[in-house]
Amino acid sequence: MVKRLRYDKLTVEQVELSGKRVLLRVDFNVPLKGGQVADDTRIRLVLPTIQYLLARGASRVIIASHLGRPGGKVVPELSLHPVARRLETLLGQPVIPVDRVVGPAVKEAVTAAPPGSLLLLENLRFEAGEEENSPELSKGLAELADLFVNDAFGAAHRAHASTVGVAGYIPAVAGLLMEREVKTLGRCLENPGRPLVVVLGGAKISDKLGVVNRFLTMADYLLTGGGMANTFLVALGYELAASLAEPDLAAVARELWEHSRHSRCRLLLPVDLVAARELQSGSPTRVITIPPGTVPAKWRALDIGPATTEEYASIIAGAGMVIWNGPLGVFETEPFHRGTEGVARAIADSKAYSVVGGGDIVAALKKFNLSSQVDFTSTGGGATLKFWEGRELPGIAILKDRH
Repeated sequence: MVKRLRYDKLTVEQVELSGKRVLLRVDFNVPLKGGQVADDTRIRLVLPTIQYLLARGASRVIIASHLGRPGGKVVPELSLHPVARRLETLLGQPVIPVDRVVGPAVKEAVTAAPPGSLLLLENLRFEAGEEENSPELSKGLAELADLFVNDAFGAAHRAHASTVGVAGYIPAVAGLLMEREVKTLGRCLENPGRPLVVVLGGAKISDKLGVVNRFLTMADYLLTGGGMANTFLVALGYELAASLAEPDLAAVARELWEHSRHSRCRLLLPVDLVAARELQSGSPTRVITIPPGTVPAKWRALDIGPATTEEYASIIAGAGMVIWNGPLGVFETEPFHRGTEGVARAIADSKAYSVVGGGDIVAALKKFNLSSQVDFTSTGGGATLKFWEGRELPGIAILKDRH
């Protein structure tokens, strides 16, 4: 029996906003290049919440986000100023960048801003107290506003000052993006289309043990690739030479494989792999058939093979819902992109409702010009996985319940 998560939380649509100062936590952890935003997808996804707050009369919208991993220190290259400029362009109205996160100067900037203003605080992780969930930082953030709105699903699995701590001081509700994430990811667990096909790849099985366990009890097919599949193959006795795998988890992988043989879910491993000695574009490659599945010494498997891609695509073609997290090969380097691209195109061509999550998959879909051909792209990486595992996410749990 699948454990049900009940996230029935108040949203911005159920609270009074007129005249309120709103602290809006977002996930603007976007790539920067040459001092400019290289991909504004995450910014665009929050625009409806920002526009809703302003349209309903919020007196100030104070936006807060992290960017990168500055480790509690000021790192100028990770300033949110380029994000403020991009947000200003997308909204067509001024965004006031604030050089600090909390303190008298920040309070003064909020007070001095005219009604209907947007302000963007500096990188939350410039403050050591952010990741420590410091009461002082939490209180400092809360003093800026009358209402806290969390629209940062990608950070909802972290109990930080700006995701959990601040909600101890002022009322906290969900933003429109947060609500959409929870409803869509919840549908994957509670009312999935059938057959439900789950595609899991990426470098490590250790990151996805909980998700594998969960979907073995509820999916119809679990298709694997990448380093994750390599660990299963090593556990089953195949020689993969220098391929990325986690041999210390071979026993766990073997146990999951045995469990799958008695579950409703068919766990599929690659039937062939593309291997090379060097991870370079144009490197000589070999297709390794499994069995026997012997990768030459000093070579490594870098992608699923053509037969596997074809088998996976055939299963996806008959799916009612497809969930995908993690690439199936080193798609950034040709020719090791073919497995990931083949599966992406199969999903785009299928009639299944498709849900994808994780930064690597977002990048892959963009590379193959298929971003618009999936039904829902989750902004979460670790948060999405933990949600699918059935874990309670602290950044959502702390929000006010609907009555």
